[in-house]
Parts: sequence; C-alpha cells; structure tokens
Amino acid sequence: MPTLRDRAARHPALVVAAIYLTARVVTTLFIFIGVGMQERATGSATTFENLSMRWDGQWYWLIATQGYPATLPLDTAGNVTSNAWAFMPVYPWLSRAVAVVFGGAYPLAAILVAIGAGYGASLVLFRLLRERTGDTAALWAVALFASGPLAALFQMGYAESLFLLWLFLALLALVKRRYAWLYLFIPLMGFTRPGVLAFALMLGVYGTVRWVRRRTDPLPATEAVHIVFAGLLAVLIGFAWQLIAGYATGDPQAYMETELSWRRGWTGEDGGFVPFSGFVQASAIWFRVWGLPEAAGYVTLAVVVAAVAATLLFEPHVKRLGMEIRLWSASYVVYLLLVFFPQSSIFRLLMPLGPLYGAIALPRSTAWRVSMLALGLLGQWWWIDQMLIQGTTFTQIP
Repeated sequence: MPTLRDRAARHPALVVAAIYLTARVVTTLFIFIGVGMQERATGSATTFENLSMRWDGQWYWLIATQGYPATLPLDTAGNVTSNAWAFMPVYPWLSRAVAVVFGGAYPLAAILVAIGAGYGASLVLFRLLRERTGDTAALWAVALFASGPLAALFQMGYAESLFLLWLFLALLALVKRRYAWLYLFIPLMGFTRPGVLAFALMLGVYGTVRWVRRRTDPLPATEAVHIVFAGLLAVLIGFAWQLIAGYATGDPQAYMETELSWRRGWTGEDGGFVPFSGFVQASAIWFRVWGLPEAAGYVTLAVVVAAVAATLLFEPHVKRLGMEIRLWSASYVVYLLLVFFPQSSIFRLLMPLGPLYGAIALPRSTAWRVSMLALGLLGQWWWIDQMLIQGTTFTQIP
C-alpha cells in the first residue's frame, strides 16, 4: 500500500490539497465556535462574511468598488488620515474580476481568491522545501503553515495569501535559477502588498554571495545579469507605488504620509519617517502599557534581534533550508525593522517567513511535529478569538 510520501511524490497537488482543505475546515469550525460564544455572551451575532471582511478587508472592498481617492483626507491639524493609498491594487482588482462570475458579490469573490491563493502558496511551499527537507518534512511544513496561528487569513478578504503565492513562486524560481520568471513575480508581489524591497535586498546579498563563491559555484554572465536586473526591478517596483500615489493626488508624500497616519494613532507624533524608529518607539510604548520600564523594552528588542540573527546564521535545521530561504528571512526581518511600527498586526506581517516552517518540521520525532501542530492550532484559536471575535479597537487589528 503506498505511503503518504509515495502519494506526495506522485500526486503532490492532491496531497497538499487534502492537508490544506482539512486546515480550512478546522479554521471554519473555530470561527463558528467563536461566533456562537460571542452571541451567547453578548446577545448579538455576526456572520462569517462580516468577520472575513473586517479591518483591511473593508479597504480592499472600497478600492474594488470606488478606486483610490484623488484628494487625500486630512484631519483638523492638516495631517493625512487613513485612506486607500496604503493598500496595493492587485488583490482587490483580481477579486473584483472574479466577482463578475458571482453576480458582483465582492465579499464571496475576495474570500475565494484568498482561499485559492493560499492553496497555491501551500503547494509551492511544498515544492520549495522538498529537495532540502524530503517529502515528509515538507508535507509537515505545509500542515504547520496551513494550520498556524494566522491561518484564518487564508479565508479572509486580505491580500496576504496572494502575496505569499507570488513570493514563494519567486523564491522557487531563485532556487531553481530560472531567473526570467522573476520579471513576472516581482511586479505581482510589489503591487499586491508591501515587501518587495525586502526581496530587492535579498537579491543584492544573494548576488554578492554568488560572486564570492563563483569558483566553487560558477556564476555565468547571463545569471549575473539576471540577478542584477531583477534586483533593480525590485527596487523600482518597491518605490513605484509612492510615485503613482504622488502623481494621482498631487502630493509627492501621499503614500508615506498615508502609512504614517496609522502610526500617529500610537505615537501622536507628526514627524516624518525615520528608519528603525518604529520598533524603538513601540518597545517603549508597549512596555509602558504593560507597566514595565521602557529600558526593559529596548533590552528585549536587542535580545530578540540577536536571537533571530543567531537562529538564521547557526541553527542547523534552518541552515538545511538553503541560502535562498535564509537570505530572504534575514532580508525581510531587516525590512520590518527598518519600516514597520509593531502593534497587533505584527503577527500577520511575519507570515512571509513561512518557509521557516520547514526547519520546524525537520526533526523526525512525530511527537515534536504533532506538538508543533497543536501549538499552531492553539495560537490560531487565540488569534481568532482576540482579533476577530473580540477585536473592536485599533489595538486588536488583525
């Protein structure tokens, strides 16, 4: 009788589909349980569709139906307030196109696009990992990815799963050294959600490493040219949305001011963007909220950054994933440290580190793998309860 590994080797799409759909059934069950608990506790009920289209889902819906504002909204002090320019167009436009099939029902289309893209990302993740981890560990990695703490986003009106699909395809193209595909996937990434500048950084470091190792790992001129041009394209795409927003609104700072409008809700500051300032500010703010010394926040931030760096550099299971995944993970962490202000959505922004699930799945102990799966499901229930069911303030943004 063929084993699961044999089936994965012969029919990976079907095996990954079975894992992914099972995970979606579990997530749906969690959401319905949460909705029932909320109804019994408060006497008011919501629907699966309402939960799936909350927060950022509303912005994407707005973009799909009304487009982007030509004039930036301002508060009484003249500061730019939250608006649609913070969100990229590929996901809402694709969802709007799919909605045509369903009589214009955008919420249903947005959820289906997210679910379909999540399956595609899971399948590509399996292909990305299998040569480094083996089929069994790669399947476990897919199970952890599809059932992890943020798995509810695979069936919400968010762009995360679509971005992950483009990202994993780009990483697979890089691993296979089929660089021409990057000219397709980089623009798709860049206009789906922010993060393509991290890919540009990764390509810069990747090209440098390949150049240093060219005696043992030959770097043909055609490959070098592709790496350079793909990196330049990623930089161009990374800044293109700022230029587009500036041209459309007549304000060169439209995109940056829009992004900073979310941060002002926490800091109350009207200053401009300063690299790395977000994490430093947030360390003090969160520790103050928790009644702890601000200095402890700075120390904790330094310790966490050092621990992440050490893990990516030296942890043996992570090293087995290969240079490309490690460089991407490091580049993305640096990107977050540079530009992001961490609050409740920090968990969502860690999803592009999904290939690291391969390292978690590598230990062959079944007890370990089952424990990690159970921990992910427990985290998923906590996230659904806190961010979707009980989340009503800007401190509980998914």
